Amino acid sequence: MGTRPAGSEDVFAPVRAVADAILYEGYLLYPYRRSSAKNRVRWQFGVLTPPEWTRARGPADTGVAGSAEGWWQRTECLLHGTAGSAVCEVRFLQLQRRTVERYDGGRYRPVEVLDLGDRREIGFDEAVPREFALRLPLRPGEDAVLPLEAGSGLDAEVVRDPDGRPAGRIMRERWPLSVTVRVSAEPVGRGPAGPLTRLRVQVENTGRGVPASASRDEALRFSPLACHLLLAVRGSSFVSLLDPPDWARAAVRSCENVHTFPVLAGGADGHELLLSSPILLYDHPRVAPESPGDLHDSGEIDEILSLRALTLTDAEKREARATDARAAAILDRVDGMPPEVFERLHGVLRPPDGTVPGDGDGDGDGDGGAGGPVETVVAGVRLGPGSRVRLRPRPRGTDPQDRFLAGRTALVEKVLVDVDDAVHLAVTVEDDPAAELDRWYGRYRYFGADEVEPLTGEPG
Repeated sequence: MGTRPAGSEDVFAPVRAVADAILYEGYLLYPYRRSSAKNRVRWQFGVLTPPEWTRARGPADTGVAGSAEGWWQRTECLLHGTAGSAVCEVRFLQLQRRTVERYDGGRYRPVEVLDLGDRREIGFDEAVPREFALRLPLRPGEDAVLPLEAGSGLDAEVVRDPDGRPAGRIMRERWPLSVTVRVSAEPVGRGPAGPLTRLRVQVENTGRGVPASASRDEALRFSPLACHLLLAVRGSSFVSLLDPPDWARAAVRSCENVHTFPVLAGGADGHELLLSSPILLYDHPRVAPESPGDLHDSGEIDEILSLRALTLTDAEKREARATDARAAAILDRVDGMPPEVFERLHGVLRPPDGTVPGDGDGDGDGDGGAGGPVETVVAGVRLGPGSRVRLRPRPRGTDPQDRFLAGRTALVEKVLVDVDDAVHLAVTVEDDPAAELDRWYGRYRYFGADEVEPLTGEPG
């Protein structure tokens, strides 16, 4: 038991990026400032609150949803084949309260904000990632009870003014976490390759001393946050609980998961890794290759969050940078994001197997030809990027807003084809003052080939 030794093989490397996204999902929401109302109620998934405090708030919720707080969570999954070995990684965040103090007359005094020239410090709740590697028994009757501890701590960081003199300090305090992992295995039938075994891993907050009258903020100090499991096996394989084979359906129905959602992880054909998440997922989840980094606010909307971050004022960005180091990293990444990365965030079509059609260079961004031809022929005229057209939207069956563009001239930016082989022209309107901005981050208007009139001799 313990953390993974430095330099040892990381069997969970194929799924770690997704697991890290789960670990920090909801950690800090746009606009990434402490003053934002939605950042005053944080930690929404996989929270294991203290037992006495939880019981005082009513009957336990035993549903799957990891947004319902309880003092324990249970993962039940199916193993198929001769029992071999299994390893588990229990992962969560430990809350760390950051307070700011000013150096004043030989003493440090708490303050809300500490300004140090270009640097500003604000008190906020951070989090420290914790992970524990365990070897699990797989044979029925070999139950195990494994205690885990994340200790308390108090760290001080002296900060200095632009002249190098002590100006204050940042205090970071952590409270102890006590966690117990209970493991058991039970035979539940047979499959083509051997026995079926139901593996149960229950993670409990076993800390004591938090009174029932404590506030949620106080209880969170003693609560594992975003708790989830990674599991790996050798000598057997995991069975999908979402799409099980016919011979395993009855055994799958016997699995009862509480505040967790176990899915197959790793490569699309792999059955040796499992991720048990407090967030609903599908089998073999992965971070989109177009995403340049996490935003803590749902990976499906990278483009709009990045664009919104660019609209923050200098004062808002300064507060966000002072709120949290991860917020500062997000702003640095967005401020320095090149146009081609923004274009990738605009979207890509993928078939069910997750590949990008026609992307011959293998990087998943579609620049190897995904999305259709570079040129097309309309009314005997070859059109491609840079061609000028007059817009003639269909009178019926089109976007009503497009009717306002009838007769306007536009510049073709791309020629695309959809899954039904219909050709579409991505254009920017020539007299639109925002056309250059639209072109910069790939926000185009789309018209069918029958909705444009080629312009071959008219000046721009």
